Amino acid sequence: MTDTIITYPDNVEPVAFTRDELDWLPWLHPVAEDALTDRHYTGLIDRSRAKSPYFRLLAHDPEVLGARTLADKDIFYNAKDGLPRAERELAAAAVSRFNGCIFCASVHARFAATYSKRPADVDQLLDQGVGTAIDPRWDLVIQTATTLTRTPTDLQEDDISSLYEAGLSDLEVVDLIQSAAFFNWANRLMLSLGEPTA
Repeated sequence: MTDTIITYPDNVEPVAFTRDELDWLPWLHPVAEDALTDRHYTGLIDRSRAKSPYFRLLAHDPEVLGARTLADKDIFYNAKDGLPRAERELAAAAVSRFNGCIFCASVHARFAATYSKRPADVDQLLDQGVGTAIDPRWDLVIQTATTLTRTPTDLQEDDISSLYEAGLSDLEVVDLIQSAAFFNWANRLMLSLGEPTA
């Protein structure tokens, strides 16, 4: 990796949260596609991710990328039990909206809208922010994800009790916490390593 910073003087970063598909421009040099080795592909887990400059940037440390990708897939794709996929994606979109990560918010808002079949409600979150009122269960998911984002130790026993009172099971609560925690980390990577583009 060269240590020169990449700049994009002509890029006009999107400023509005959207479900539209966005791209992402790295500030550091990703591993070139033609330089990827078997070790890199093992870290990528899914060979199609080699097309993404974000994943090729993270492929500079393929072992960490592999662990990160397996955690991501287990949290978001292993939805047979626990929190429905729509609400895992809603938590990720709420965290991204709160953190100001327009790129991640667009990806996970699309997933939340697709899996919930509630695009207008997801757009309300994007347009009005995490303080919006949608319905009691979604409001709790958003509020919990946001509390964990702002200051994790602010999530108290009463907050967990509210989740149980709303009908969430132990597994659903764990999935909600994992979804929010993972995206707090993912947002920080995206925000510190590059910029979104339309």
